[in-house]
Amino acid sequence: MALISFLLSLPGWLQVLVVLTLIIFFAGIRIVRPTERAVIERLGKYKKFCKPGFQWIIPVIDRMFKLNITEQMVDAEPQEIITNDNLNARVDAQVYFRVKPDETNVAAALYNVHEFEVQIVNLARTTLRNIIGTLTLKSANSERDKINQELMQTLKKETHNWGLEVVRTELKEIDPPKDVQDTMNKVVKAENEKIAAKDFATAKETEADGVRRAKIKEAEGTRQAKILEAQGQAEAIKLVNESADKHFVGNAQLLKKLETVENSLQRNAKIVIPANTELVNVIGEMSGVMPLKDKRNK
Repeated sequence: MALISFLLSLPGWLQVLVVLTLIIFFAGIRIVRPTERAVIERLGKYKKFCKPGFQWIIPVIDRMFKLNITEQMVDAEPQEIITNDNLNARVDAQVYFRVKPDETNVAAALYNVHEFEVQIVNLARTTLRNIIGTLTLKSANSERDKINQELMQTLKKETHNWGLEVVRTELKEIDPPKDVQDTMNKVVKAENEKIAAKDFATAKETEADGVRRAKIKEAEGTRQAKILEAQGQAEAIKLVNESADKHFVGNAQLLKKLETVENSLQRNAKIVIPANTELVNVIGEMSGVMPLKDKRNK
């Protein structure tokens, strides 16, 4: 209110002058944010470089141009590229860059290239055509890192006068034509089925081998058990014979030995009987065979 009262107290021409001055002042206020750098032109000529903060320009006479200095991304847009094996590959990539924040590079981004976002996209597309055009579709898909590296090196070299820093590039896709993709999918499917069948056959072979080994071990165990049983029975007969020879006399010895043989035969055991023994004659008589004569008595 006091300001209005003061203005009203001034002469009319002075009031107009004050109002015009205030309008011009407020119209010339500019704020440069921390993520920006700016350049002021006066009457079409470079005037000065502006850092973040409050700035003032003369309306109509001065113009301010701001640039974002944060990292930005542009899409190189999908394009059809003919590979070295005459296939049309659909290729897409992204380029990440930023404007360097110093005065020289900000001015270069404004004055050395027209619309650097558009130009960097065109440059990336051209570079991709040159690189992938020398490769087969298979090698292009398997050498993505190499393509990214070559693309980035070319962009850095070609844009060093633009005031830009290429941060990185990313190859998004290298897709073959639909009919080729379908064929590749069938090949991959067939290969996977082949691997699965091979793994299944290997598993079955391993299982069969395990069963075979188990049966062999079982048979060996049974054989060994029978051998041990026969050895045990033979040892028992030997001990009985020795005991009979020691504690029995004449027919009593023979009866004890026969009893042991009978018990062994009931268990289907094989018995080895020494030749020239009375036991042989007794068994022979039981089976209808004439007893053996003792040649020593001749």
